Amino acid sequence: MALNPQLFPNGMPVPFVNEMFVLARDGVEFEIDKIPGSGNHGGHLKTKGTIYLSNIRMVFVAKSPAGGLTAFDMPLLYTSGEKFNQPIFHCNNLSGHVEPVVPDDQHRALYSTHTFKILFKEGGCGTFIPLFFNLIASVRQYNQRANAQAQTQARVDPLQAAQTPVDEMMRHAYVDPNDPTRIFLQQPNADSQLRRRTYQPQEGGGHV
Repeated sequence: MALNPQLFPNGMPVPFVNEMFVLARDGVEFEIDKIPGSGNHGGHLKTKGTIYLSNIRMVFVAKSPAGGLTAFDMPLLYTSGEKFNQPIFHCNNLSGHVEPVVPDDQHRALYSTHTFKILFKEGGCGTFIPLFFNLIASVRQYNQRANAQAQTQARVDPLQAAQTPVDEMMRHAYVDPNDPTRIFLQQPNADSQLRRRTYQPQEGGGHV
């Protein structure tokens, strides 16, 4: 994960090079733990906002900042244990774990795995859920092939997921009329000058 990734003034995440946004879903509630400086027990936060899904990551953007969190970035290659839950008395939700994006000059042991939950409070999720599971399966399949060819088990760059083909998946996506998810038929911003090239922050807060 990466806490508070760069956003455009309209709240849209600043894309990486070769990143393609697939969809946006408003009206979700997001739960995450181990957020430093949140002031809550275990660093647990719960807030409402919008979830974006691309060929690289999920990004939650809060409607209003909460406990130091304005947005939360979850690379698909670092996500695990994802599960779609349909409780009888509560709303449908997607839960799972995400590994932190560790800065180059920091030790991995200093960073803990996060547990997240995305609750679909407004409308169905028949568009979002199939697209998410198809995309993450495709990302992992590509990553396995890439690692086999390179014969390495080194920690993978989360941006490697950008190589995953998503065009075919989008053409055959089922659109649930009860799901208010917005699918991006065109990319929201094509300005290559603003695209990021690494997960590591640049000194002075500029785009990287």
